[in-house]
Amino acid sequence: MDKRKITKKEFAAAVALCLVLLIIVTVCILWQEDEEIEVHTEESYSWFDTYSVIRDYSGRSRAEFDTNFNKISARFDYYHKLFDIYNEYEDVVSLCEVNRLAKDGPVTVSPELIEFIEYAKDIYALTGGEVNIAMGAVLSIWHKYREEGVSVPSEALLSEAAEHCDITKIKIDKENHTVEFLDDKMSLDVGAIAKGYATECVADMLVADGISGYVLDIGGNIRAVGTKANGDSWRAGVKNPDMSGEPYIYYFDIADSSAVTSGNYERYYTVSGVNYHHIIDKDTLMPADHFSSVTVLTEDSALADSLSTALFNMTMEEGEALISTLDDVFVIWVTSDGSIITSENQKI
Repeated sequence: MDKRKITKKEFAAAVALCLVLLIIVTVCILWQEDEEIEVHTEESYSWFDTYSVIRDYSGRSRAEFDTNFNKISARFDYYHKLFDIYNEYEDVVSLCEVNRLAKDGPVTVSPELIEFIEYAKDIYALTGGEVNIAMGAVLSIWHKYREEGVSVPSEALLSEAAEHCDITKIKIDKENHTVEFLDDKMSLDVGAIAKGYATECVADMLVADGISGYVLDIGGNIRAVGTKANGDSWRAGVKNPDMSGEPYIYYFDIADSSAVTSGNYERYYTVSGVNYHHIIDKDTLMPADHFSSVTVLTEDSALADSLSTALFNMTMEEGEALISTLDDVFVIWVTSDGSIITSENQKI
């Protein structure tokens, strides 16, 4: 597969194109207001414990946007509860409740959760196990140590937990809408896929309602629904992992598509001068160290979210092999020395 490094001259030219920058997280829309389009915006800190912003470039009225935002907010509220592994709710059977009860027998869940787990199993197969929602036993250890911030879990502790990450031991009964764990030490963690999956579900809702011209930015997971009212795309940028340098290191246009980045520089803790980030390699059970960030552009936000994690955990050769089997996927790898490598240029 073709790949190329971005020259300093190309980088300088790209920077000159961007007049207004809003730094959020790893990838974001560079908001440039259009004088002929009235843009409506709402923000939220309620979904997936992150900052989100919904923007409407459709040219419709504020009243219409408010109606649409209420529907968008209600759906994200639902998926936030559904995929929450830390809290239980009266009106939704969350993954927290599933993790607590499924080891003791079948738990009745919503059809949406059944569909999600089936999708996650497909992603597991597609990525060769690099994205595994059944890795909760390992990831919960890393979460605990990251919260404490003073030490690193032992190899023995992680290896023992890894014995309880077999995704085939999630038993689904579609007819009765139940989930059961066949390993009593298993738990689910959907952080590698939940935001993207929920975002795509909301985008599908908007499309079904005939709504276009929206950008859903859910914690840096970008999903553009259609184009702006004037037919233009949005300009977006990949954040520079070197926080002391230029704010963005790669730029692209996006319309009716998604962009998601996985990186090692925003969620980490430091022990004895070494940073330990949150993306854990299934083979080493340690934070992956192949790249500083990986950004995936493709239509489906759930796939983009999943692939960004999978590719972050793979070598370049492994990642290129995976991407070669997929259509309309564009990847931007940023290496530890700051080099930028892109996959074969495909139309997104």
